[in-house]
Order: sequence, then C-alpha cells, then structure tokens
Amino acid sequence: MKKNKYKILVLSDMKKSTSTVLKSAVSLAKMINGDIQMFYVRKPTDIVAKENQLSAMRTINKEYHKTEKQIQDIIEPISNEYGLNIQSSFSFGNVKDEILLYIKEHKPDIIVLGKRKSKTLNIIGDRVTDVILKTFEGVIMIADSKNALEPNDALSLGVLNNVKNAFNVDFAENLIVNAQKPLKSFKIIKNSTDLKETKSSLSEIDTLEYVFESNDNALNNISKYLVKSRVNLLCLNRDKQQTRKTEPLNSSIKDLVNKLNVSVLLTGTQHQIIR
Repeated sequence: MKKNKYKILVLSDMKKSTSTVLKSAVSLAKMINGDIQMFYVRKPTDIVAKENQLSAMRTINKEYHKTEKQIQDIIEPISNEYGLNIQSSFSFGNVKDEILLYIKEHKPDIIVLGKRKSKTLNIIGDRVTDVILKTFEGVIMIADSKNALEPNDALSLGVLNNVKNAFNVDFAENLIVNAQKPLKSFKIIKNSTDLKETKSSLSEIDTLEYVFESNDNALNNISKYLVKSRVNLLCLNRDKQQTRKTEPLNSSIKDLVNKLNVSVLLTGTQHQIIR
C-alpha cells in the first residue's frame, strides 16, 4: 500500500544555498506527493558568550524572533511561487543531538541535505552528515547548490550503475513519469562481460547508457558527462550487496557525492555500505 504523503525533512544550515536546496526539495515533493518540514539548529554558544543569566535569556529571546523571521523570509517566496505549504521549526542546542531527536520524533521518509561548494561535504558539520548517512534508514537526497531541481520542470534523471536497484523506492514510478526520456545510465565496468549483463538489465526502461572503464578517473569522467547531458538528479543505491557485481567503486558515499556536480538521491539501506 502506497503512502498518501511522504514526509520530507530539509536540514538547513541557513547559508546562502538554503533557498536552492529548498527548491530541490519542493521539486521532489511535487513529484512524489510529499510534505516538507525544514529544521534548523543553532548552537547557544553562537548566541551568547559570557553573560549573566538574565542578559543571556534576553539575548536568546531576541535571537529566537530574529531566526524565526529569517526562516520565513526564505520559505514564503518559494512556498508562494510553487503553491506548496512548507512547515518549519528550529531549536537552540547541540546540533547533532537536536537533529537526531527530531528525526526520532517525526520519522521522516526522506532527508534532504545541502552540499557546500567546498571540497568537503558539509551542511552543519561533516560529523552530522556522517551520522545521517550511518543511521538514517530512509532515502537521502544531497542537493547540489548549483545544479538544482526546478519545480514544475521535467526532471533530468540519471542512474549510477544499476537502474532497477537504484529505483528500489516506493515513489520510483513517480520519478520516472516526471523524468525526461530516455533516462541516463552511467556505468562503471571491469570488462565486456559486465557490459553485456548491463544492457540486458535495462531492457524494460528507455535508457541511454554511458559506459566507463574502471580506473582512477572514472568518477571524474562521469561527473563531466553528467553536466554535459544536463542530468540534475542522480540515483544511487547505497546497498553494496545489491550492487557489488557492477560497482567497482572504492570511494565512500560522501567522497563520491563530492565528486559529482549534481544532486544525488541515495536509496537502499546504509548498513551494507557505510563502514
């Protein structure tokens, strides 16, 4: 039985890329019938330093209203433009602990994180990103700050290594229906035997296939072709047991995402691939 609404949680750091990340989340929500909740955590040490208790309380109260307005200033234009209600909440406290508590209480189906322009993947600190990748059982989307998903536009969808395994989510049909045809498949192979097996497995879906030899430059080459073919969402199954025959990748998920200049949708269970 399909869910009526998918719960999409956008974890924000309130940086410049927040609007872009939120637009990608809106695009996903409109395709799969999802509700969006944006959550932001701010450390108390960023607000108050060495102040007495009364002064600290006044400062926190002032920052509370300031933060609330900042969030609404980001959300309202996007919500109004695309006709989608976006809920929001925030808290002051330990960033990692507050996020894990929120996830436990609200049980989102999908978590959307933003990717920084720097070489390291960092939304609210690498440690938080690592925790999400290791512990969250649902789908994770790492939204690129430049190559965003545009709400109401046809999705340019790509798949890394295996179409069927990458689409092991309930809303796969929604993505395919909303995607430009053909889909783009990017495959890293060891030998010609793998290539024959791959072509057979894609016969049921209209797919344009790009095949790359397994070497140190494979991911860099794929990244270039992703941009060249205008893909804005790449699906990747992170269950290594499902993809070990056709996925000679030594990179961690985080390193892999850093090398790809598109938004990435991670499906599968994290326990099989994150060490």
